Amino acid sequence: MFVILIGKVEKIIIILFQPKFLQKGMILKMEAIVAISTPPGYGGIGIIRMSGKDTFKIIEKIFEPKNKEKNEIKGYTMKYGKILSSNGNIIDEVLVTYFVSPKSFTTENMCEINSHGGPIILKKILELCLENGAKMAEPGEFTKLAFLNGRIDLAQAEAIIDMINSKTEKEQQASVNQLEGKLSDKINEIRQDIMQKMVDIEASIDYPEYDIEETTKKELRDTLEKVNIKLKELENNFETGKLIKDGIGMAIIGRPNAGKSSLLNAILNEERAIVTEYEGTTRDIIEEFITIEGIPIKVIDTAGIRNKTNDKIEQIGIEKAKEIAKNADLVIYIIDSSKKLENDDREILELLKNKKSIIVLNKQDLKEEISIETEELIKNNKPIIKLSALKKEGIEQLYKKISEMFKLGEINIDDSITVTNERHKEMIKNAQKNTNESINSIDNDMPLDIIQISIRQILEDLGKITGNSVSEEIIDEIFKKFCLGK
Repeated sequence: MFVILIGKVEKIIIILFQPKFLQKGMILKMEAIVAISTPPGYGGIGIIRMSGKDTFKIIEKIFEPKNKEKNEIKGYTMKYGKILSSNGNIIDEVLVTYFVSPKSFTTENMCEINSHGGPIILKKILELCLENGAKMAEPGEFTKLAFLNGRIDLAQAEAIIDMINSKTEKEQQASVNQLEGKLSDKINEIRQDIMQKMVDIEASIDYPEYDIEETTKKELRDTLEKVNIKLKELENNFETGKLIKDGIGMAIIGRPNAGKSSLLNAILNEERAIVTEYEGTTRDIIEEFITIEGIPIKVIDTAGIRNKTNDKIEQIGIEKAKEIAKNADLVIYIIDSSKKLENDDREILELLKNKKSIIVLNKQDLKEEISIETEELIKNNKPIIKLSALKKEGIEQLYKKISEMFKLGEINIDDSITVTNERHKEMIKNAQKNTNESINSIDNDMPLDIIQISIRQILEDLGKITGNSVSEEIIDEIFKKFCLGK
C-alpha cells in the first residue's frame, strides 16, 4: 500500500497496488534500457535490444535509414540503414525493427538492432546507445517490465527462462504451455471459486440478522472440497513436471575395471572417458546428458568401488561414488560377468537395497562366470540386463528397461498443465494446507470471521504463483536468473 499526499495535508488518497509493491501499468519507467540479446561470441547476426520512452530518440541519433524521406516510425516495421559513430563513421549496416507502445514485449516503445554478429561491432553499438542516454539493462529486465506492465504474469515470465534453458523437446513444450497461460488459467479459476465465496462470507458477517451463516458454511465447505481436489491434481502433476525438467540422475557404479567408463562411452557413442586395462583409472566424476523418450538423463560415471587401496586420491573417488549412488534417482550396477562375485560386489549390492537400480552383466563377449540365474543377484529382486559395452550390444535393452521403470512412454504433455517449478509446487502445497485448515474450522463450527483468515491465505498462496500477491524481493530473485537482454 502506498499513501500519496495531495496539497498540504488536507486530503489523503490510498492506492492499493497489485502486485503489492507496484500496480501494473503505473510503474515509473526508465528513459530507455539497452542490452545485447544474443549470446557472446561470433555469429552471422547479433541483436541489441532497447526499451523505454526515449528509445526512438536514441535510435534517431545513431541510425541513418537508407530511405530518409520516410522517417515515420510504425510498429512491426523494419528499416535498413547504417549505424554511425558520433563523428559520422560507419560502424555497421543494420536492420532496425520497431515496436510502438503498447504493442511490444515490454508494452513500451522498443527497437531491436540487427547487426553483424561480431563482438566488437555489438560492443560499439551498445556503447553508442549508452552514450546517447540509454541505461544498461539488468538481467531479465525486459521480461520484468513485461510482467510489471501487465503483459504477462509471473508464472508466464518464469516459463520464458525455462524455455531458454530447455534440454529436451518435452521440457520446451511444457514451458510453451505455461507461457500460453495454461497454468495461470487454472490457478485463476481456483482463485475465482474462492473469491465468489468470500463475497458470501462478507455478506454473512456484515448482515448477521439474515441468519445465513449456516448455509454459507455448507456451500463454502463444498467449494473448498472441490478446490482441494484441483490443488491435489496440480501437486501430483509436479512429479511428471520434475521428471521433464530435471530428468533422471543415473549413476554408474561397480568394481574397478567392470566396464563403467566403457558403458558411458557406448551410451554417448564417443570416447568420453579413458579406458585402460589398469584398475583405478577413473578417479573423478564424469557427467554427461542423454535423452530417452524426451526425458533428460544425467549419466554419471564414478570411480571403481573397492575396499583395498593405498591411493588416497582413489579413496576420495570411491567415497564420492558411494555418495553419488546414494543420491541418484537410478543406479546402474555394472558387473564384469567374466569374473566371479567378490566381497566388493556383495557390499555394493547392499548399497542397492533401497535404491531404484538395474544390474548390468557386462563383457558378454567373454566367457561367462556370472549369469542372470546367479542366486546372489536374483535375491536382490532387481532387473538384470546382459550387454557388451565394448561391442555396444544390449544398450537399447538398457534404455527400454529405464523407460519401463520410470513410465517414460506414458508422459504426454501436448495440451496438459505441467507444474515444473519447485516454487509453484510449494505454493500449491501451502494452499492445500490452508484449504484443509479452513475445512477443519468449518467442521469445528468456528465463526466465519476466523475461517476467513485461512481462506484469505489460500488466495495469497495462489497469488504468489501468478504474481498477484508476491513480494518485491521474490520478484527480484526470480529475474536474477535471467540472462542479459531478456
